[in-house]
Amino acid sequence: MIAASAARSGLVEAAHVLSRLGLVTAYGHVSVRLDTSMLITPAADLATVTESTMLDVPLDASSLPAGAPAESWAHLALYRARQDARSVARAQPGGAFAAAATTDALVPLHGQAAWLGELVPVHDSAHLLRSADLADRAARSLPTGEALLLRGNGALTLGATPGVAVARMWLLSAACDVWLAARASGHPRPLAAAEIASWRAAQDELLPRLWQHLLRRATGVWEGLDAADKLYTLCRH
Repeated sequence: MIAASAARSGLVEAAHVLSRLGLVTAYGHVSVRLDTSMLITPAADLATVTESTMLDVPLDASSLPAGAPAESWAHLALYRARQDARSVARAQPGGAFAAAATTDALVPLHGQAAWLGELVPVHDSAHLLRSADLADRAARSLPTGEALLLRGNGALTLGATPGVAVARMWLLSAACDVWLAARASGHPRPLAAAEIASWRAAQDELLPRLWQHLLRRATGVWEGLDAADKLYTLCRH
């Protein structure tokens, strides 16, 4: 279990990387499971969140605290349904909208896409997950695997840490782009079950390395900007 202090700093890093990579605009959130509660980013631009703005929500909550994103219900539903879920990222990669509009499930076409699951299901509802009932329905669409496309509504990804959940969101964005390009070019050839299994066997070793790469990339790009470019980037995302 992640300590509360480490969870707060990890959530801030994850939120800022989601923003700097352009995977969210003004909307998106990241959470992490503690013992009997979750910490979640507030209903705010993820580029602006700090450790002090994180909110603690009981896993058995029947209402949300002030300032929590209304779709906190989706995080709670996944933690309740999936004991293996340690962290959840919510974002809106552009390719996710297109892919979810054209298929019922995204199959892995390359090895790293297998780190999202044996397939990525599409939850066939574009409703905002702003109630426990709607969120529970979405969670039931992800009985296994670590990524869920929401038709007309972005995506959710799971991870052992907030960073790994964000790494999977980046991978999902890339997998959607690859799938759309392959489908436009002809008939995509998915990985075989044994190939998927071989890649998934290595994910615990390799995904943290991808997260560190994304963190360095996002941080390096940000630190290289002057004040005007930082302001422009915040406004654009």
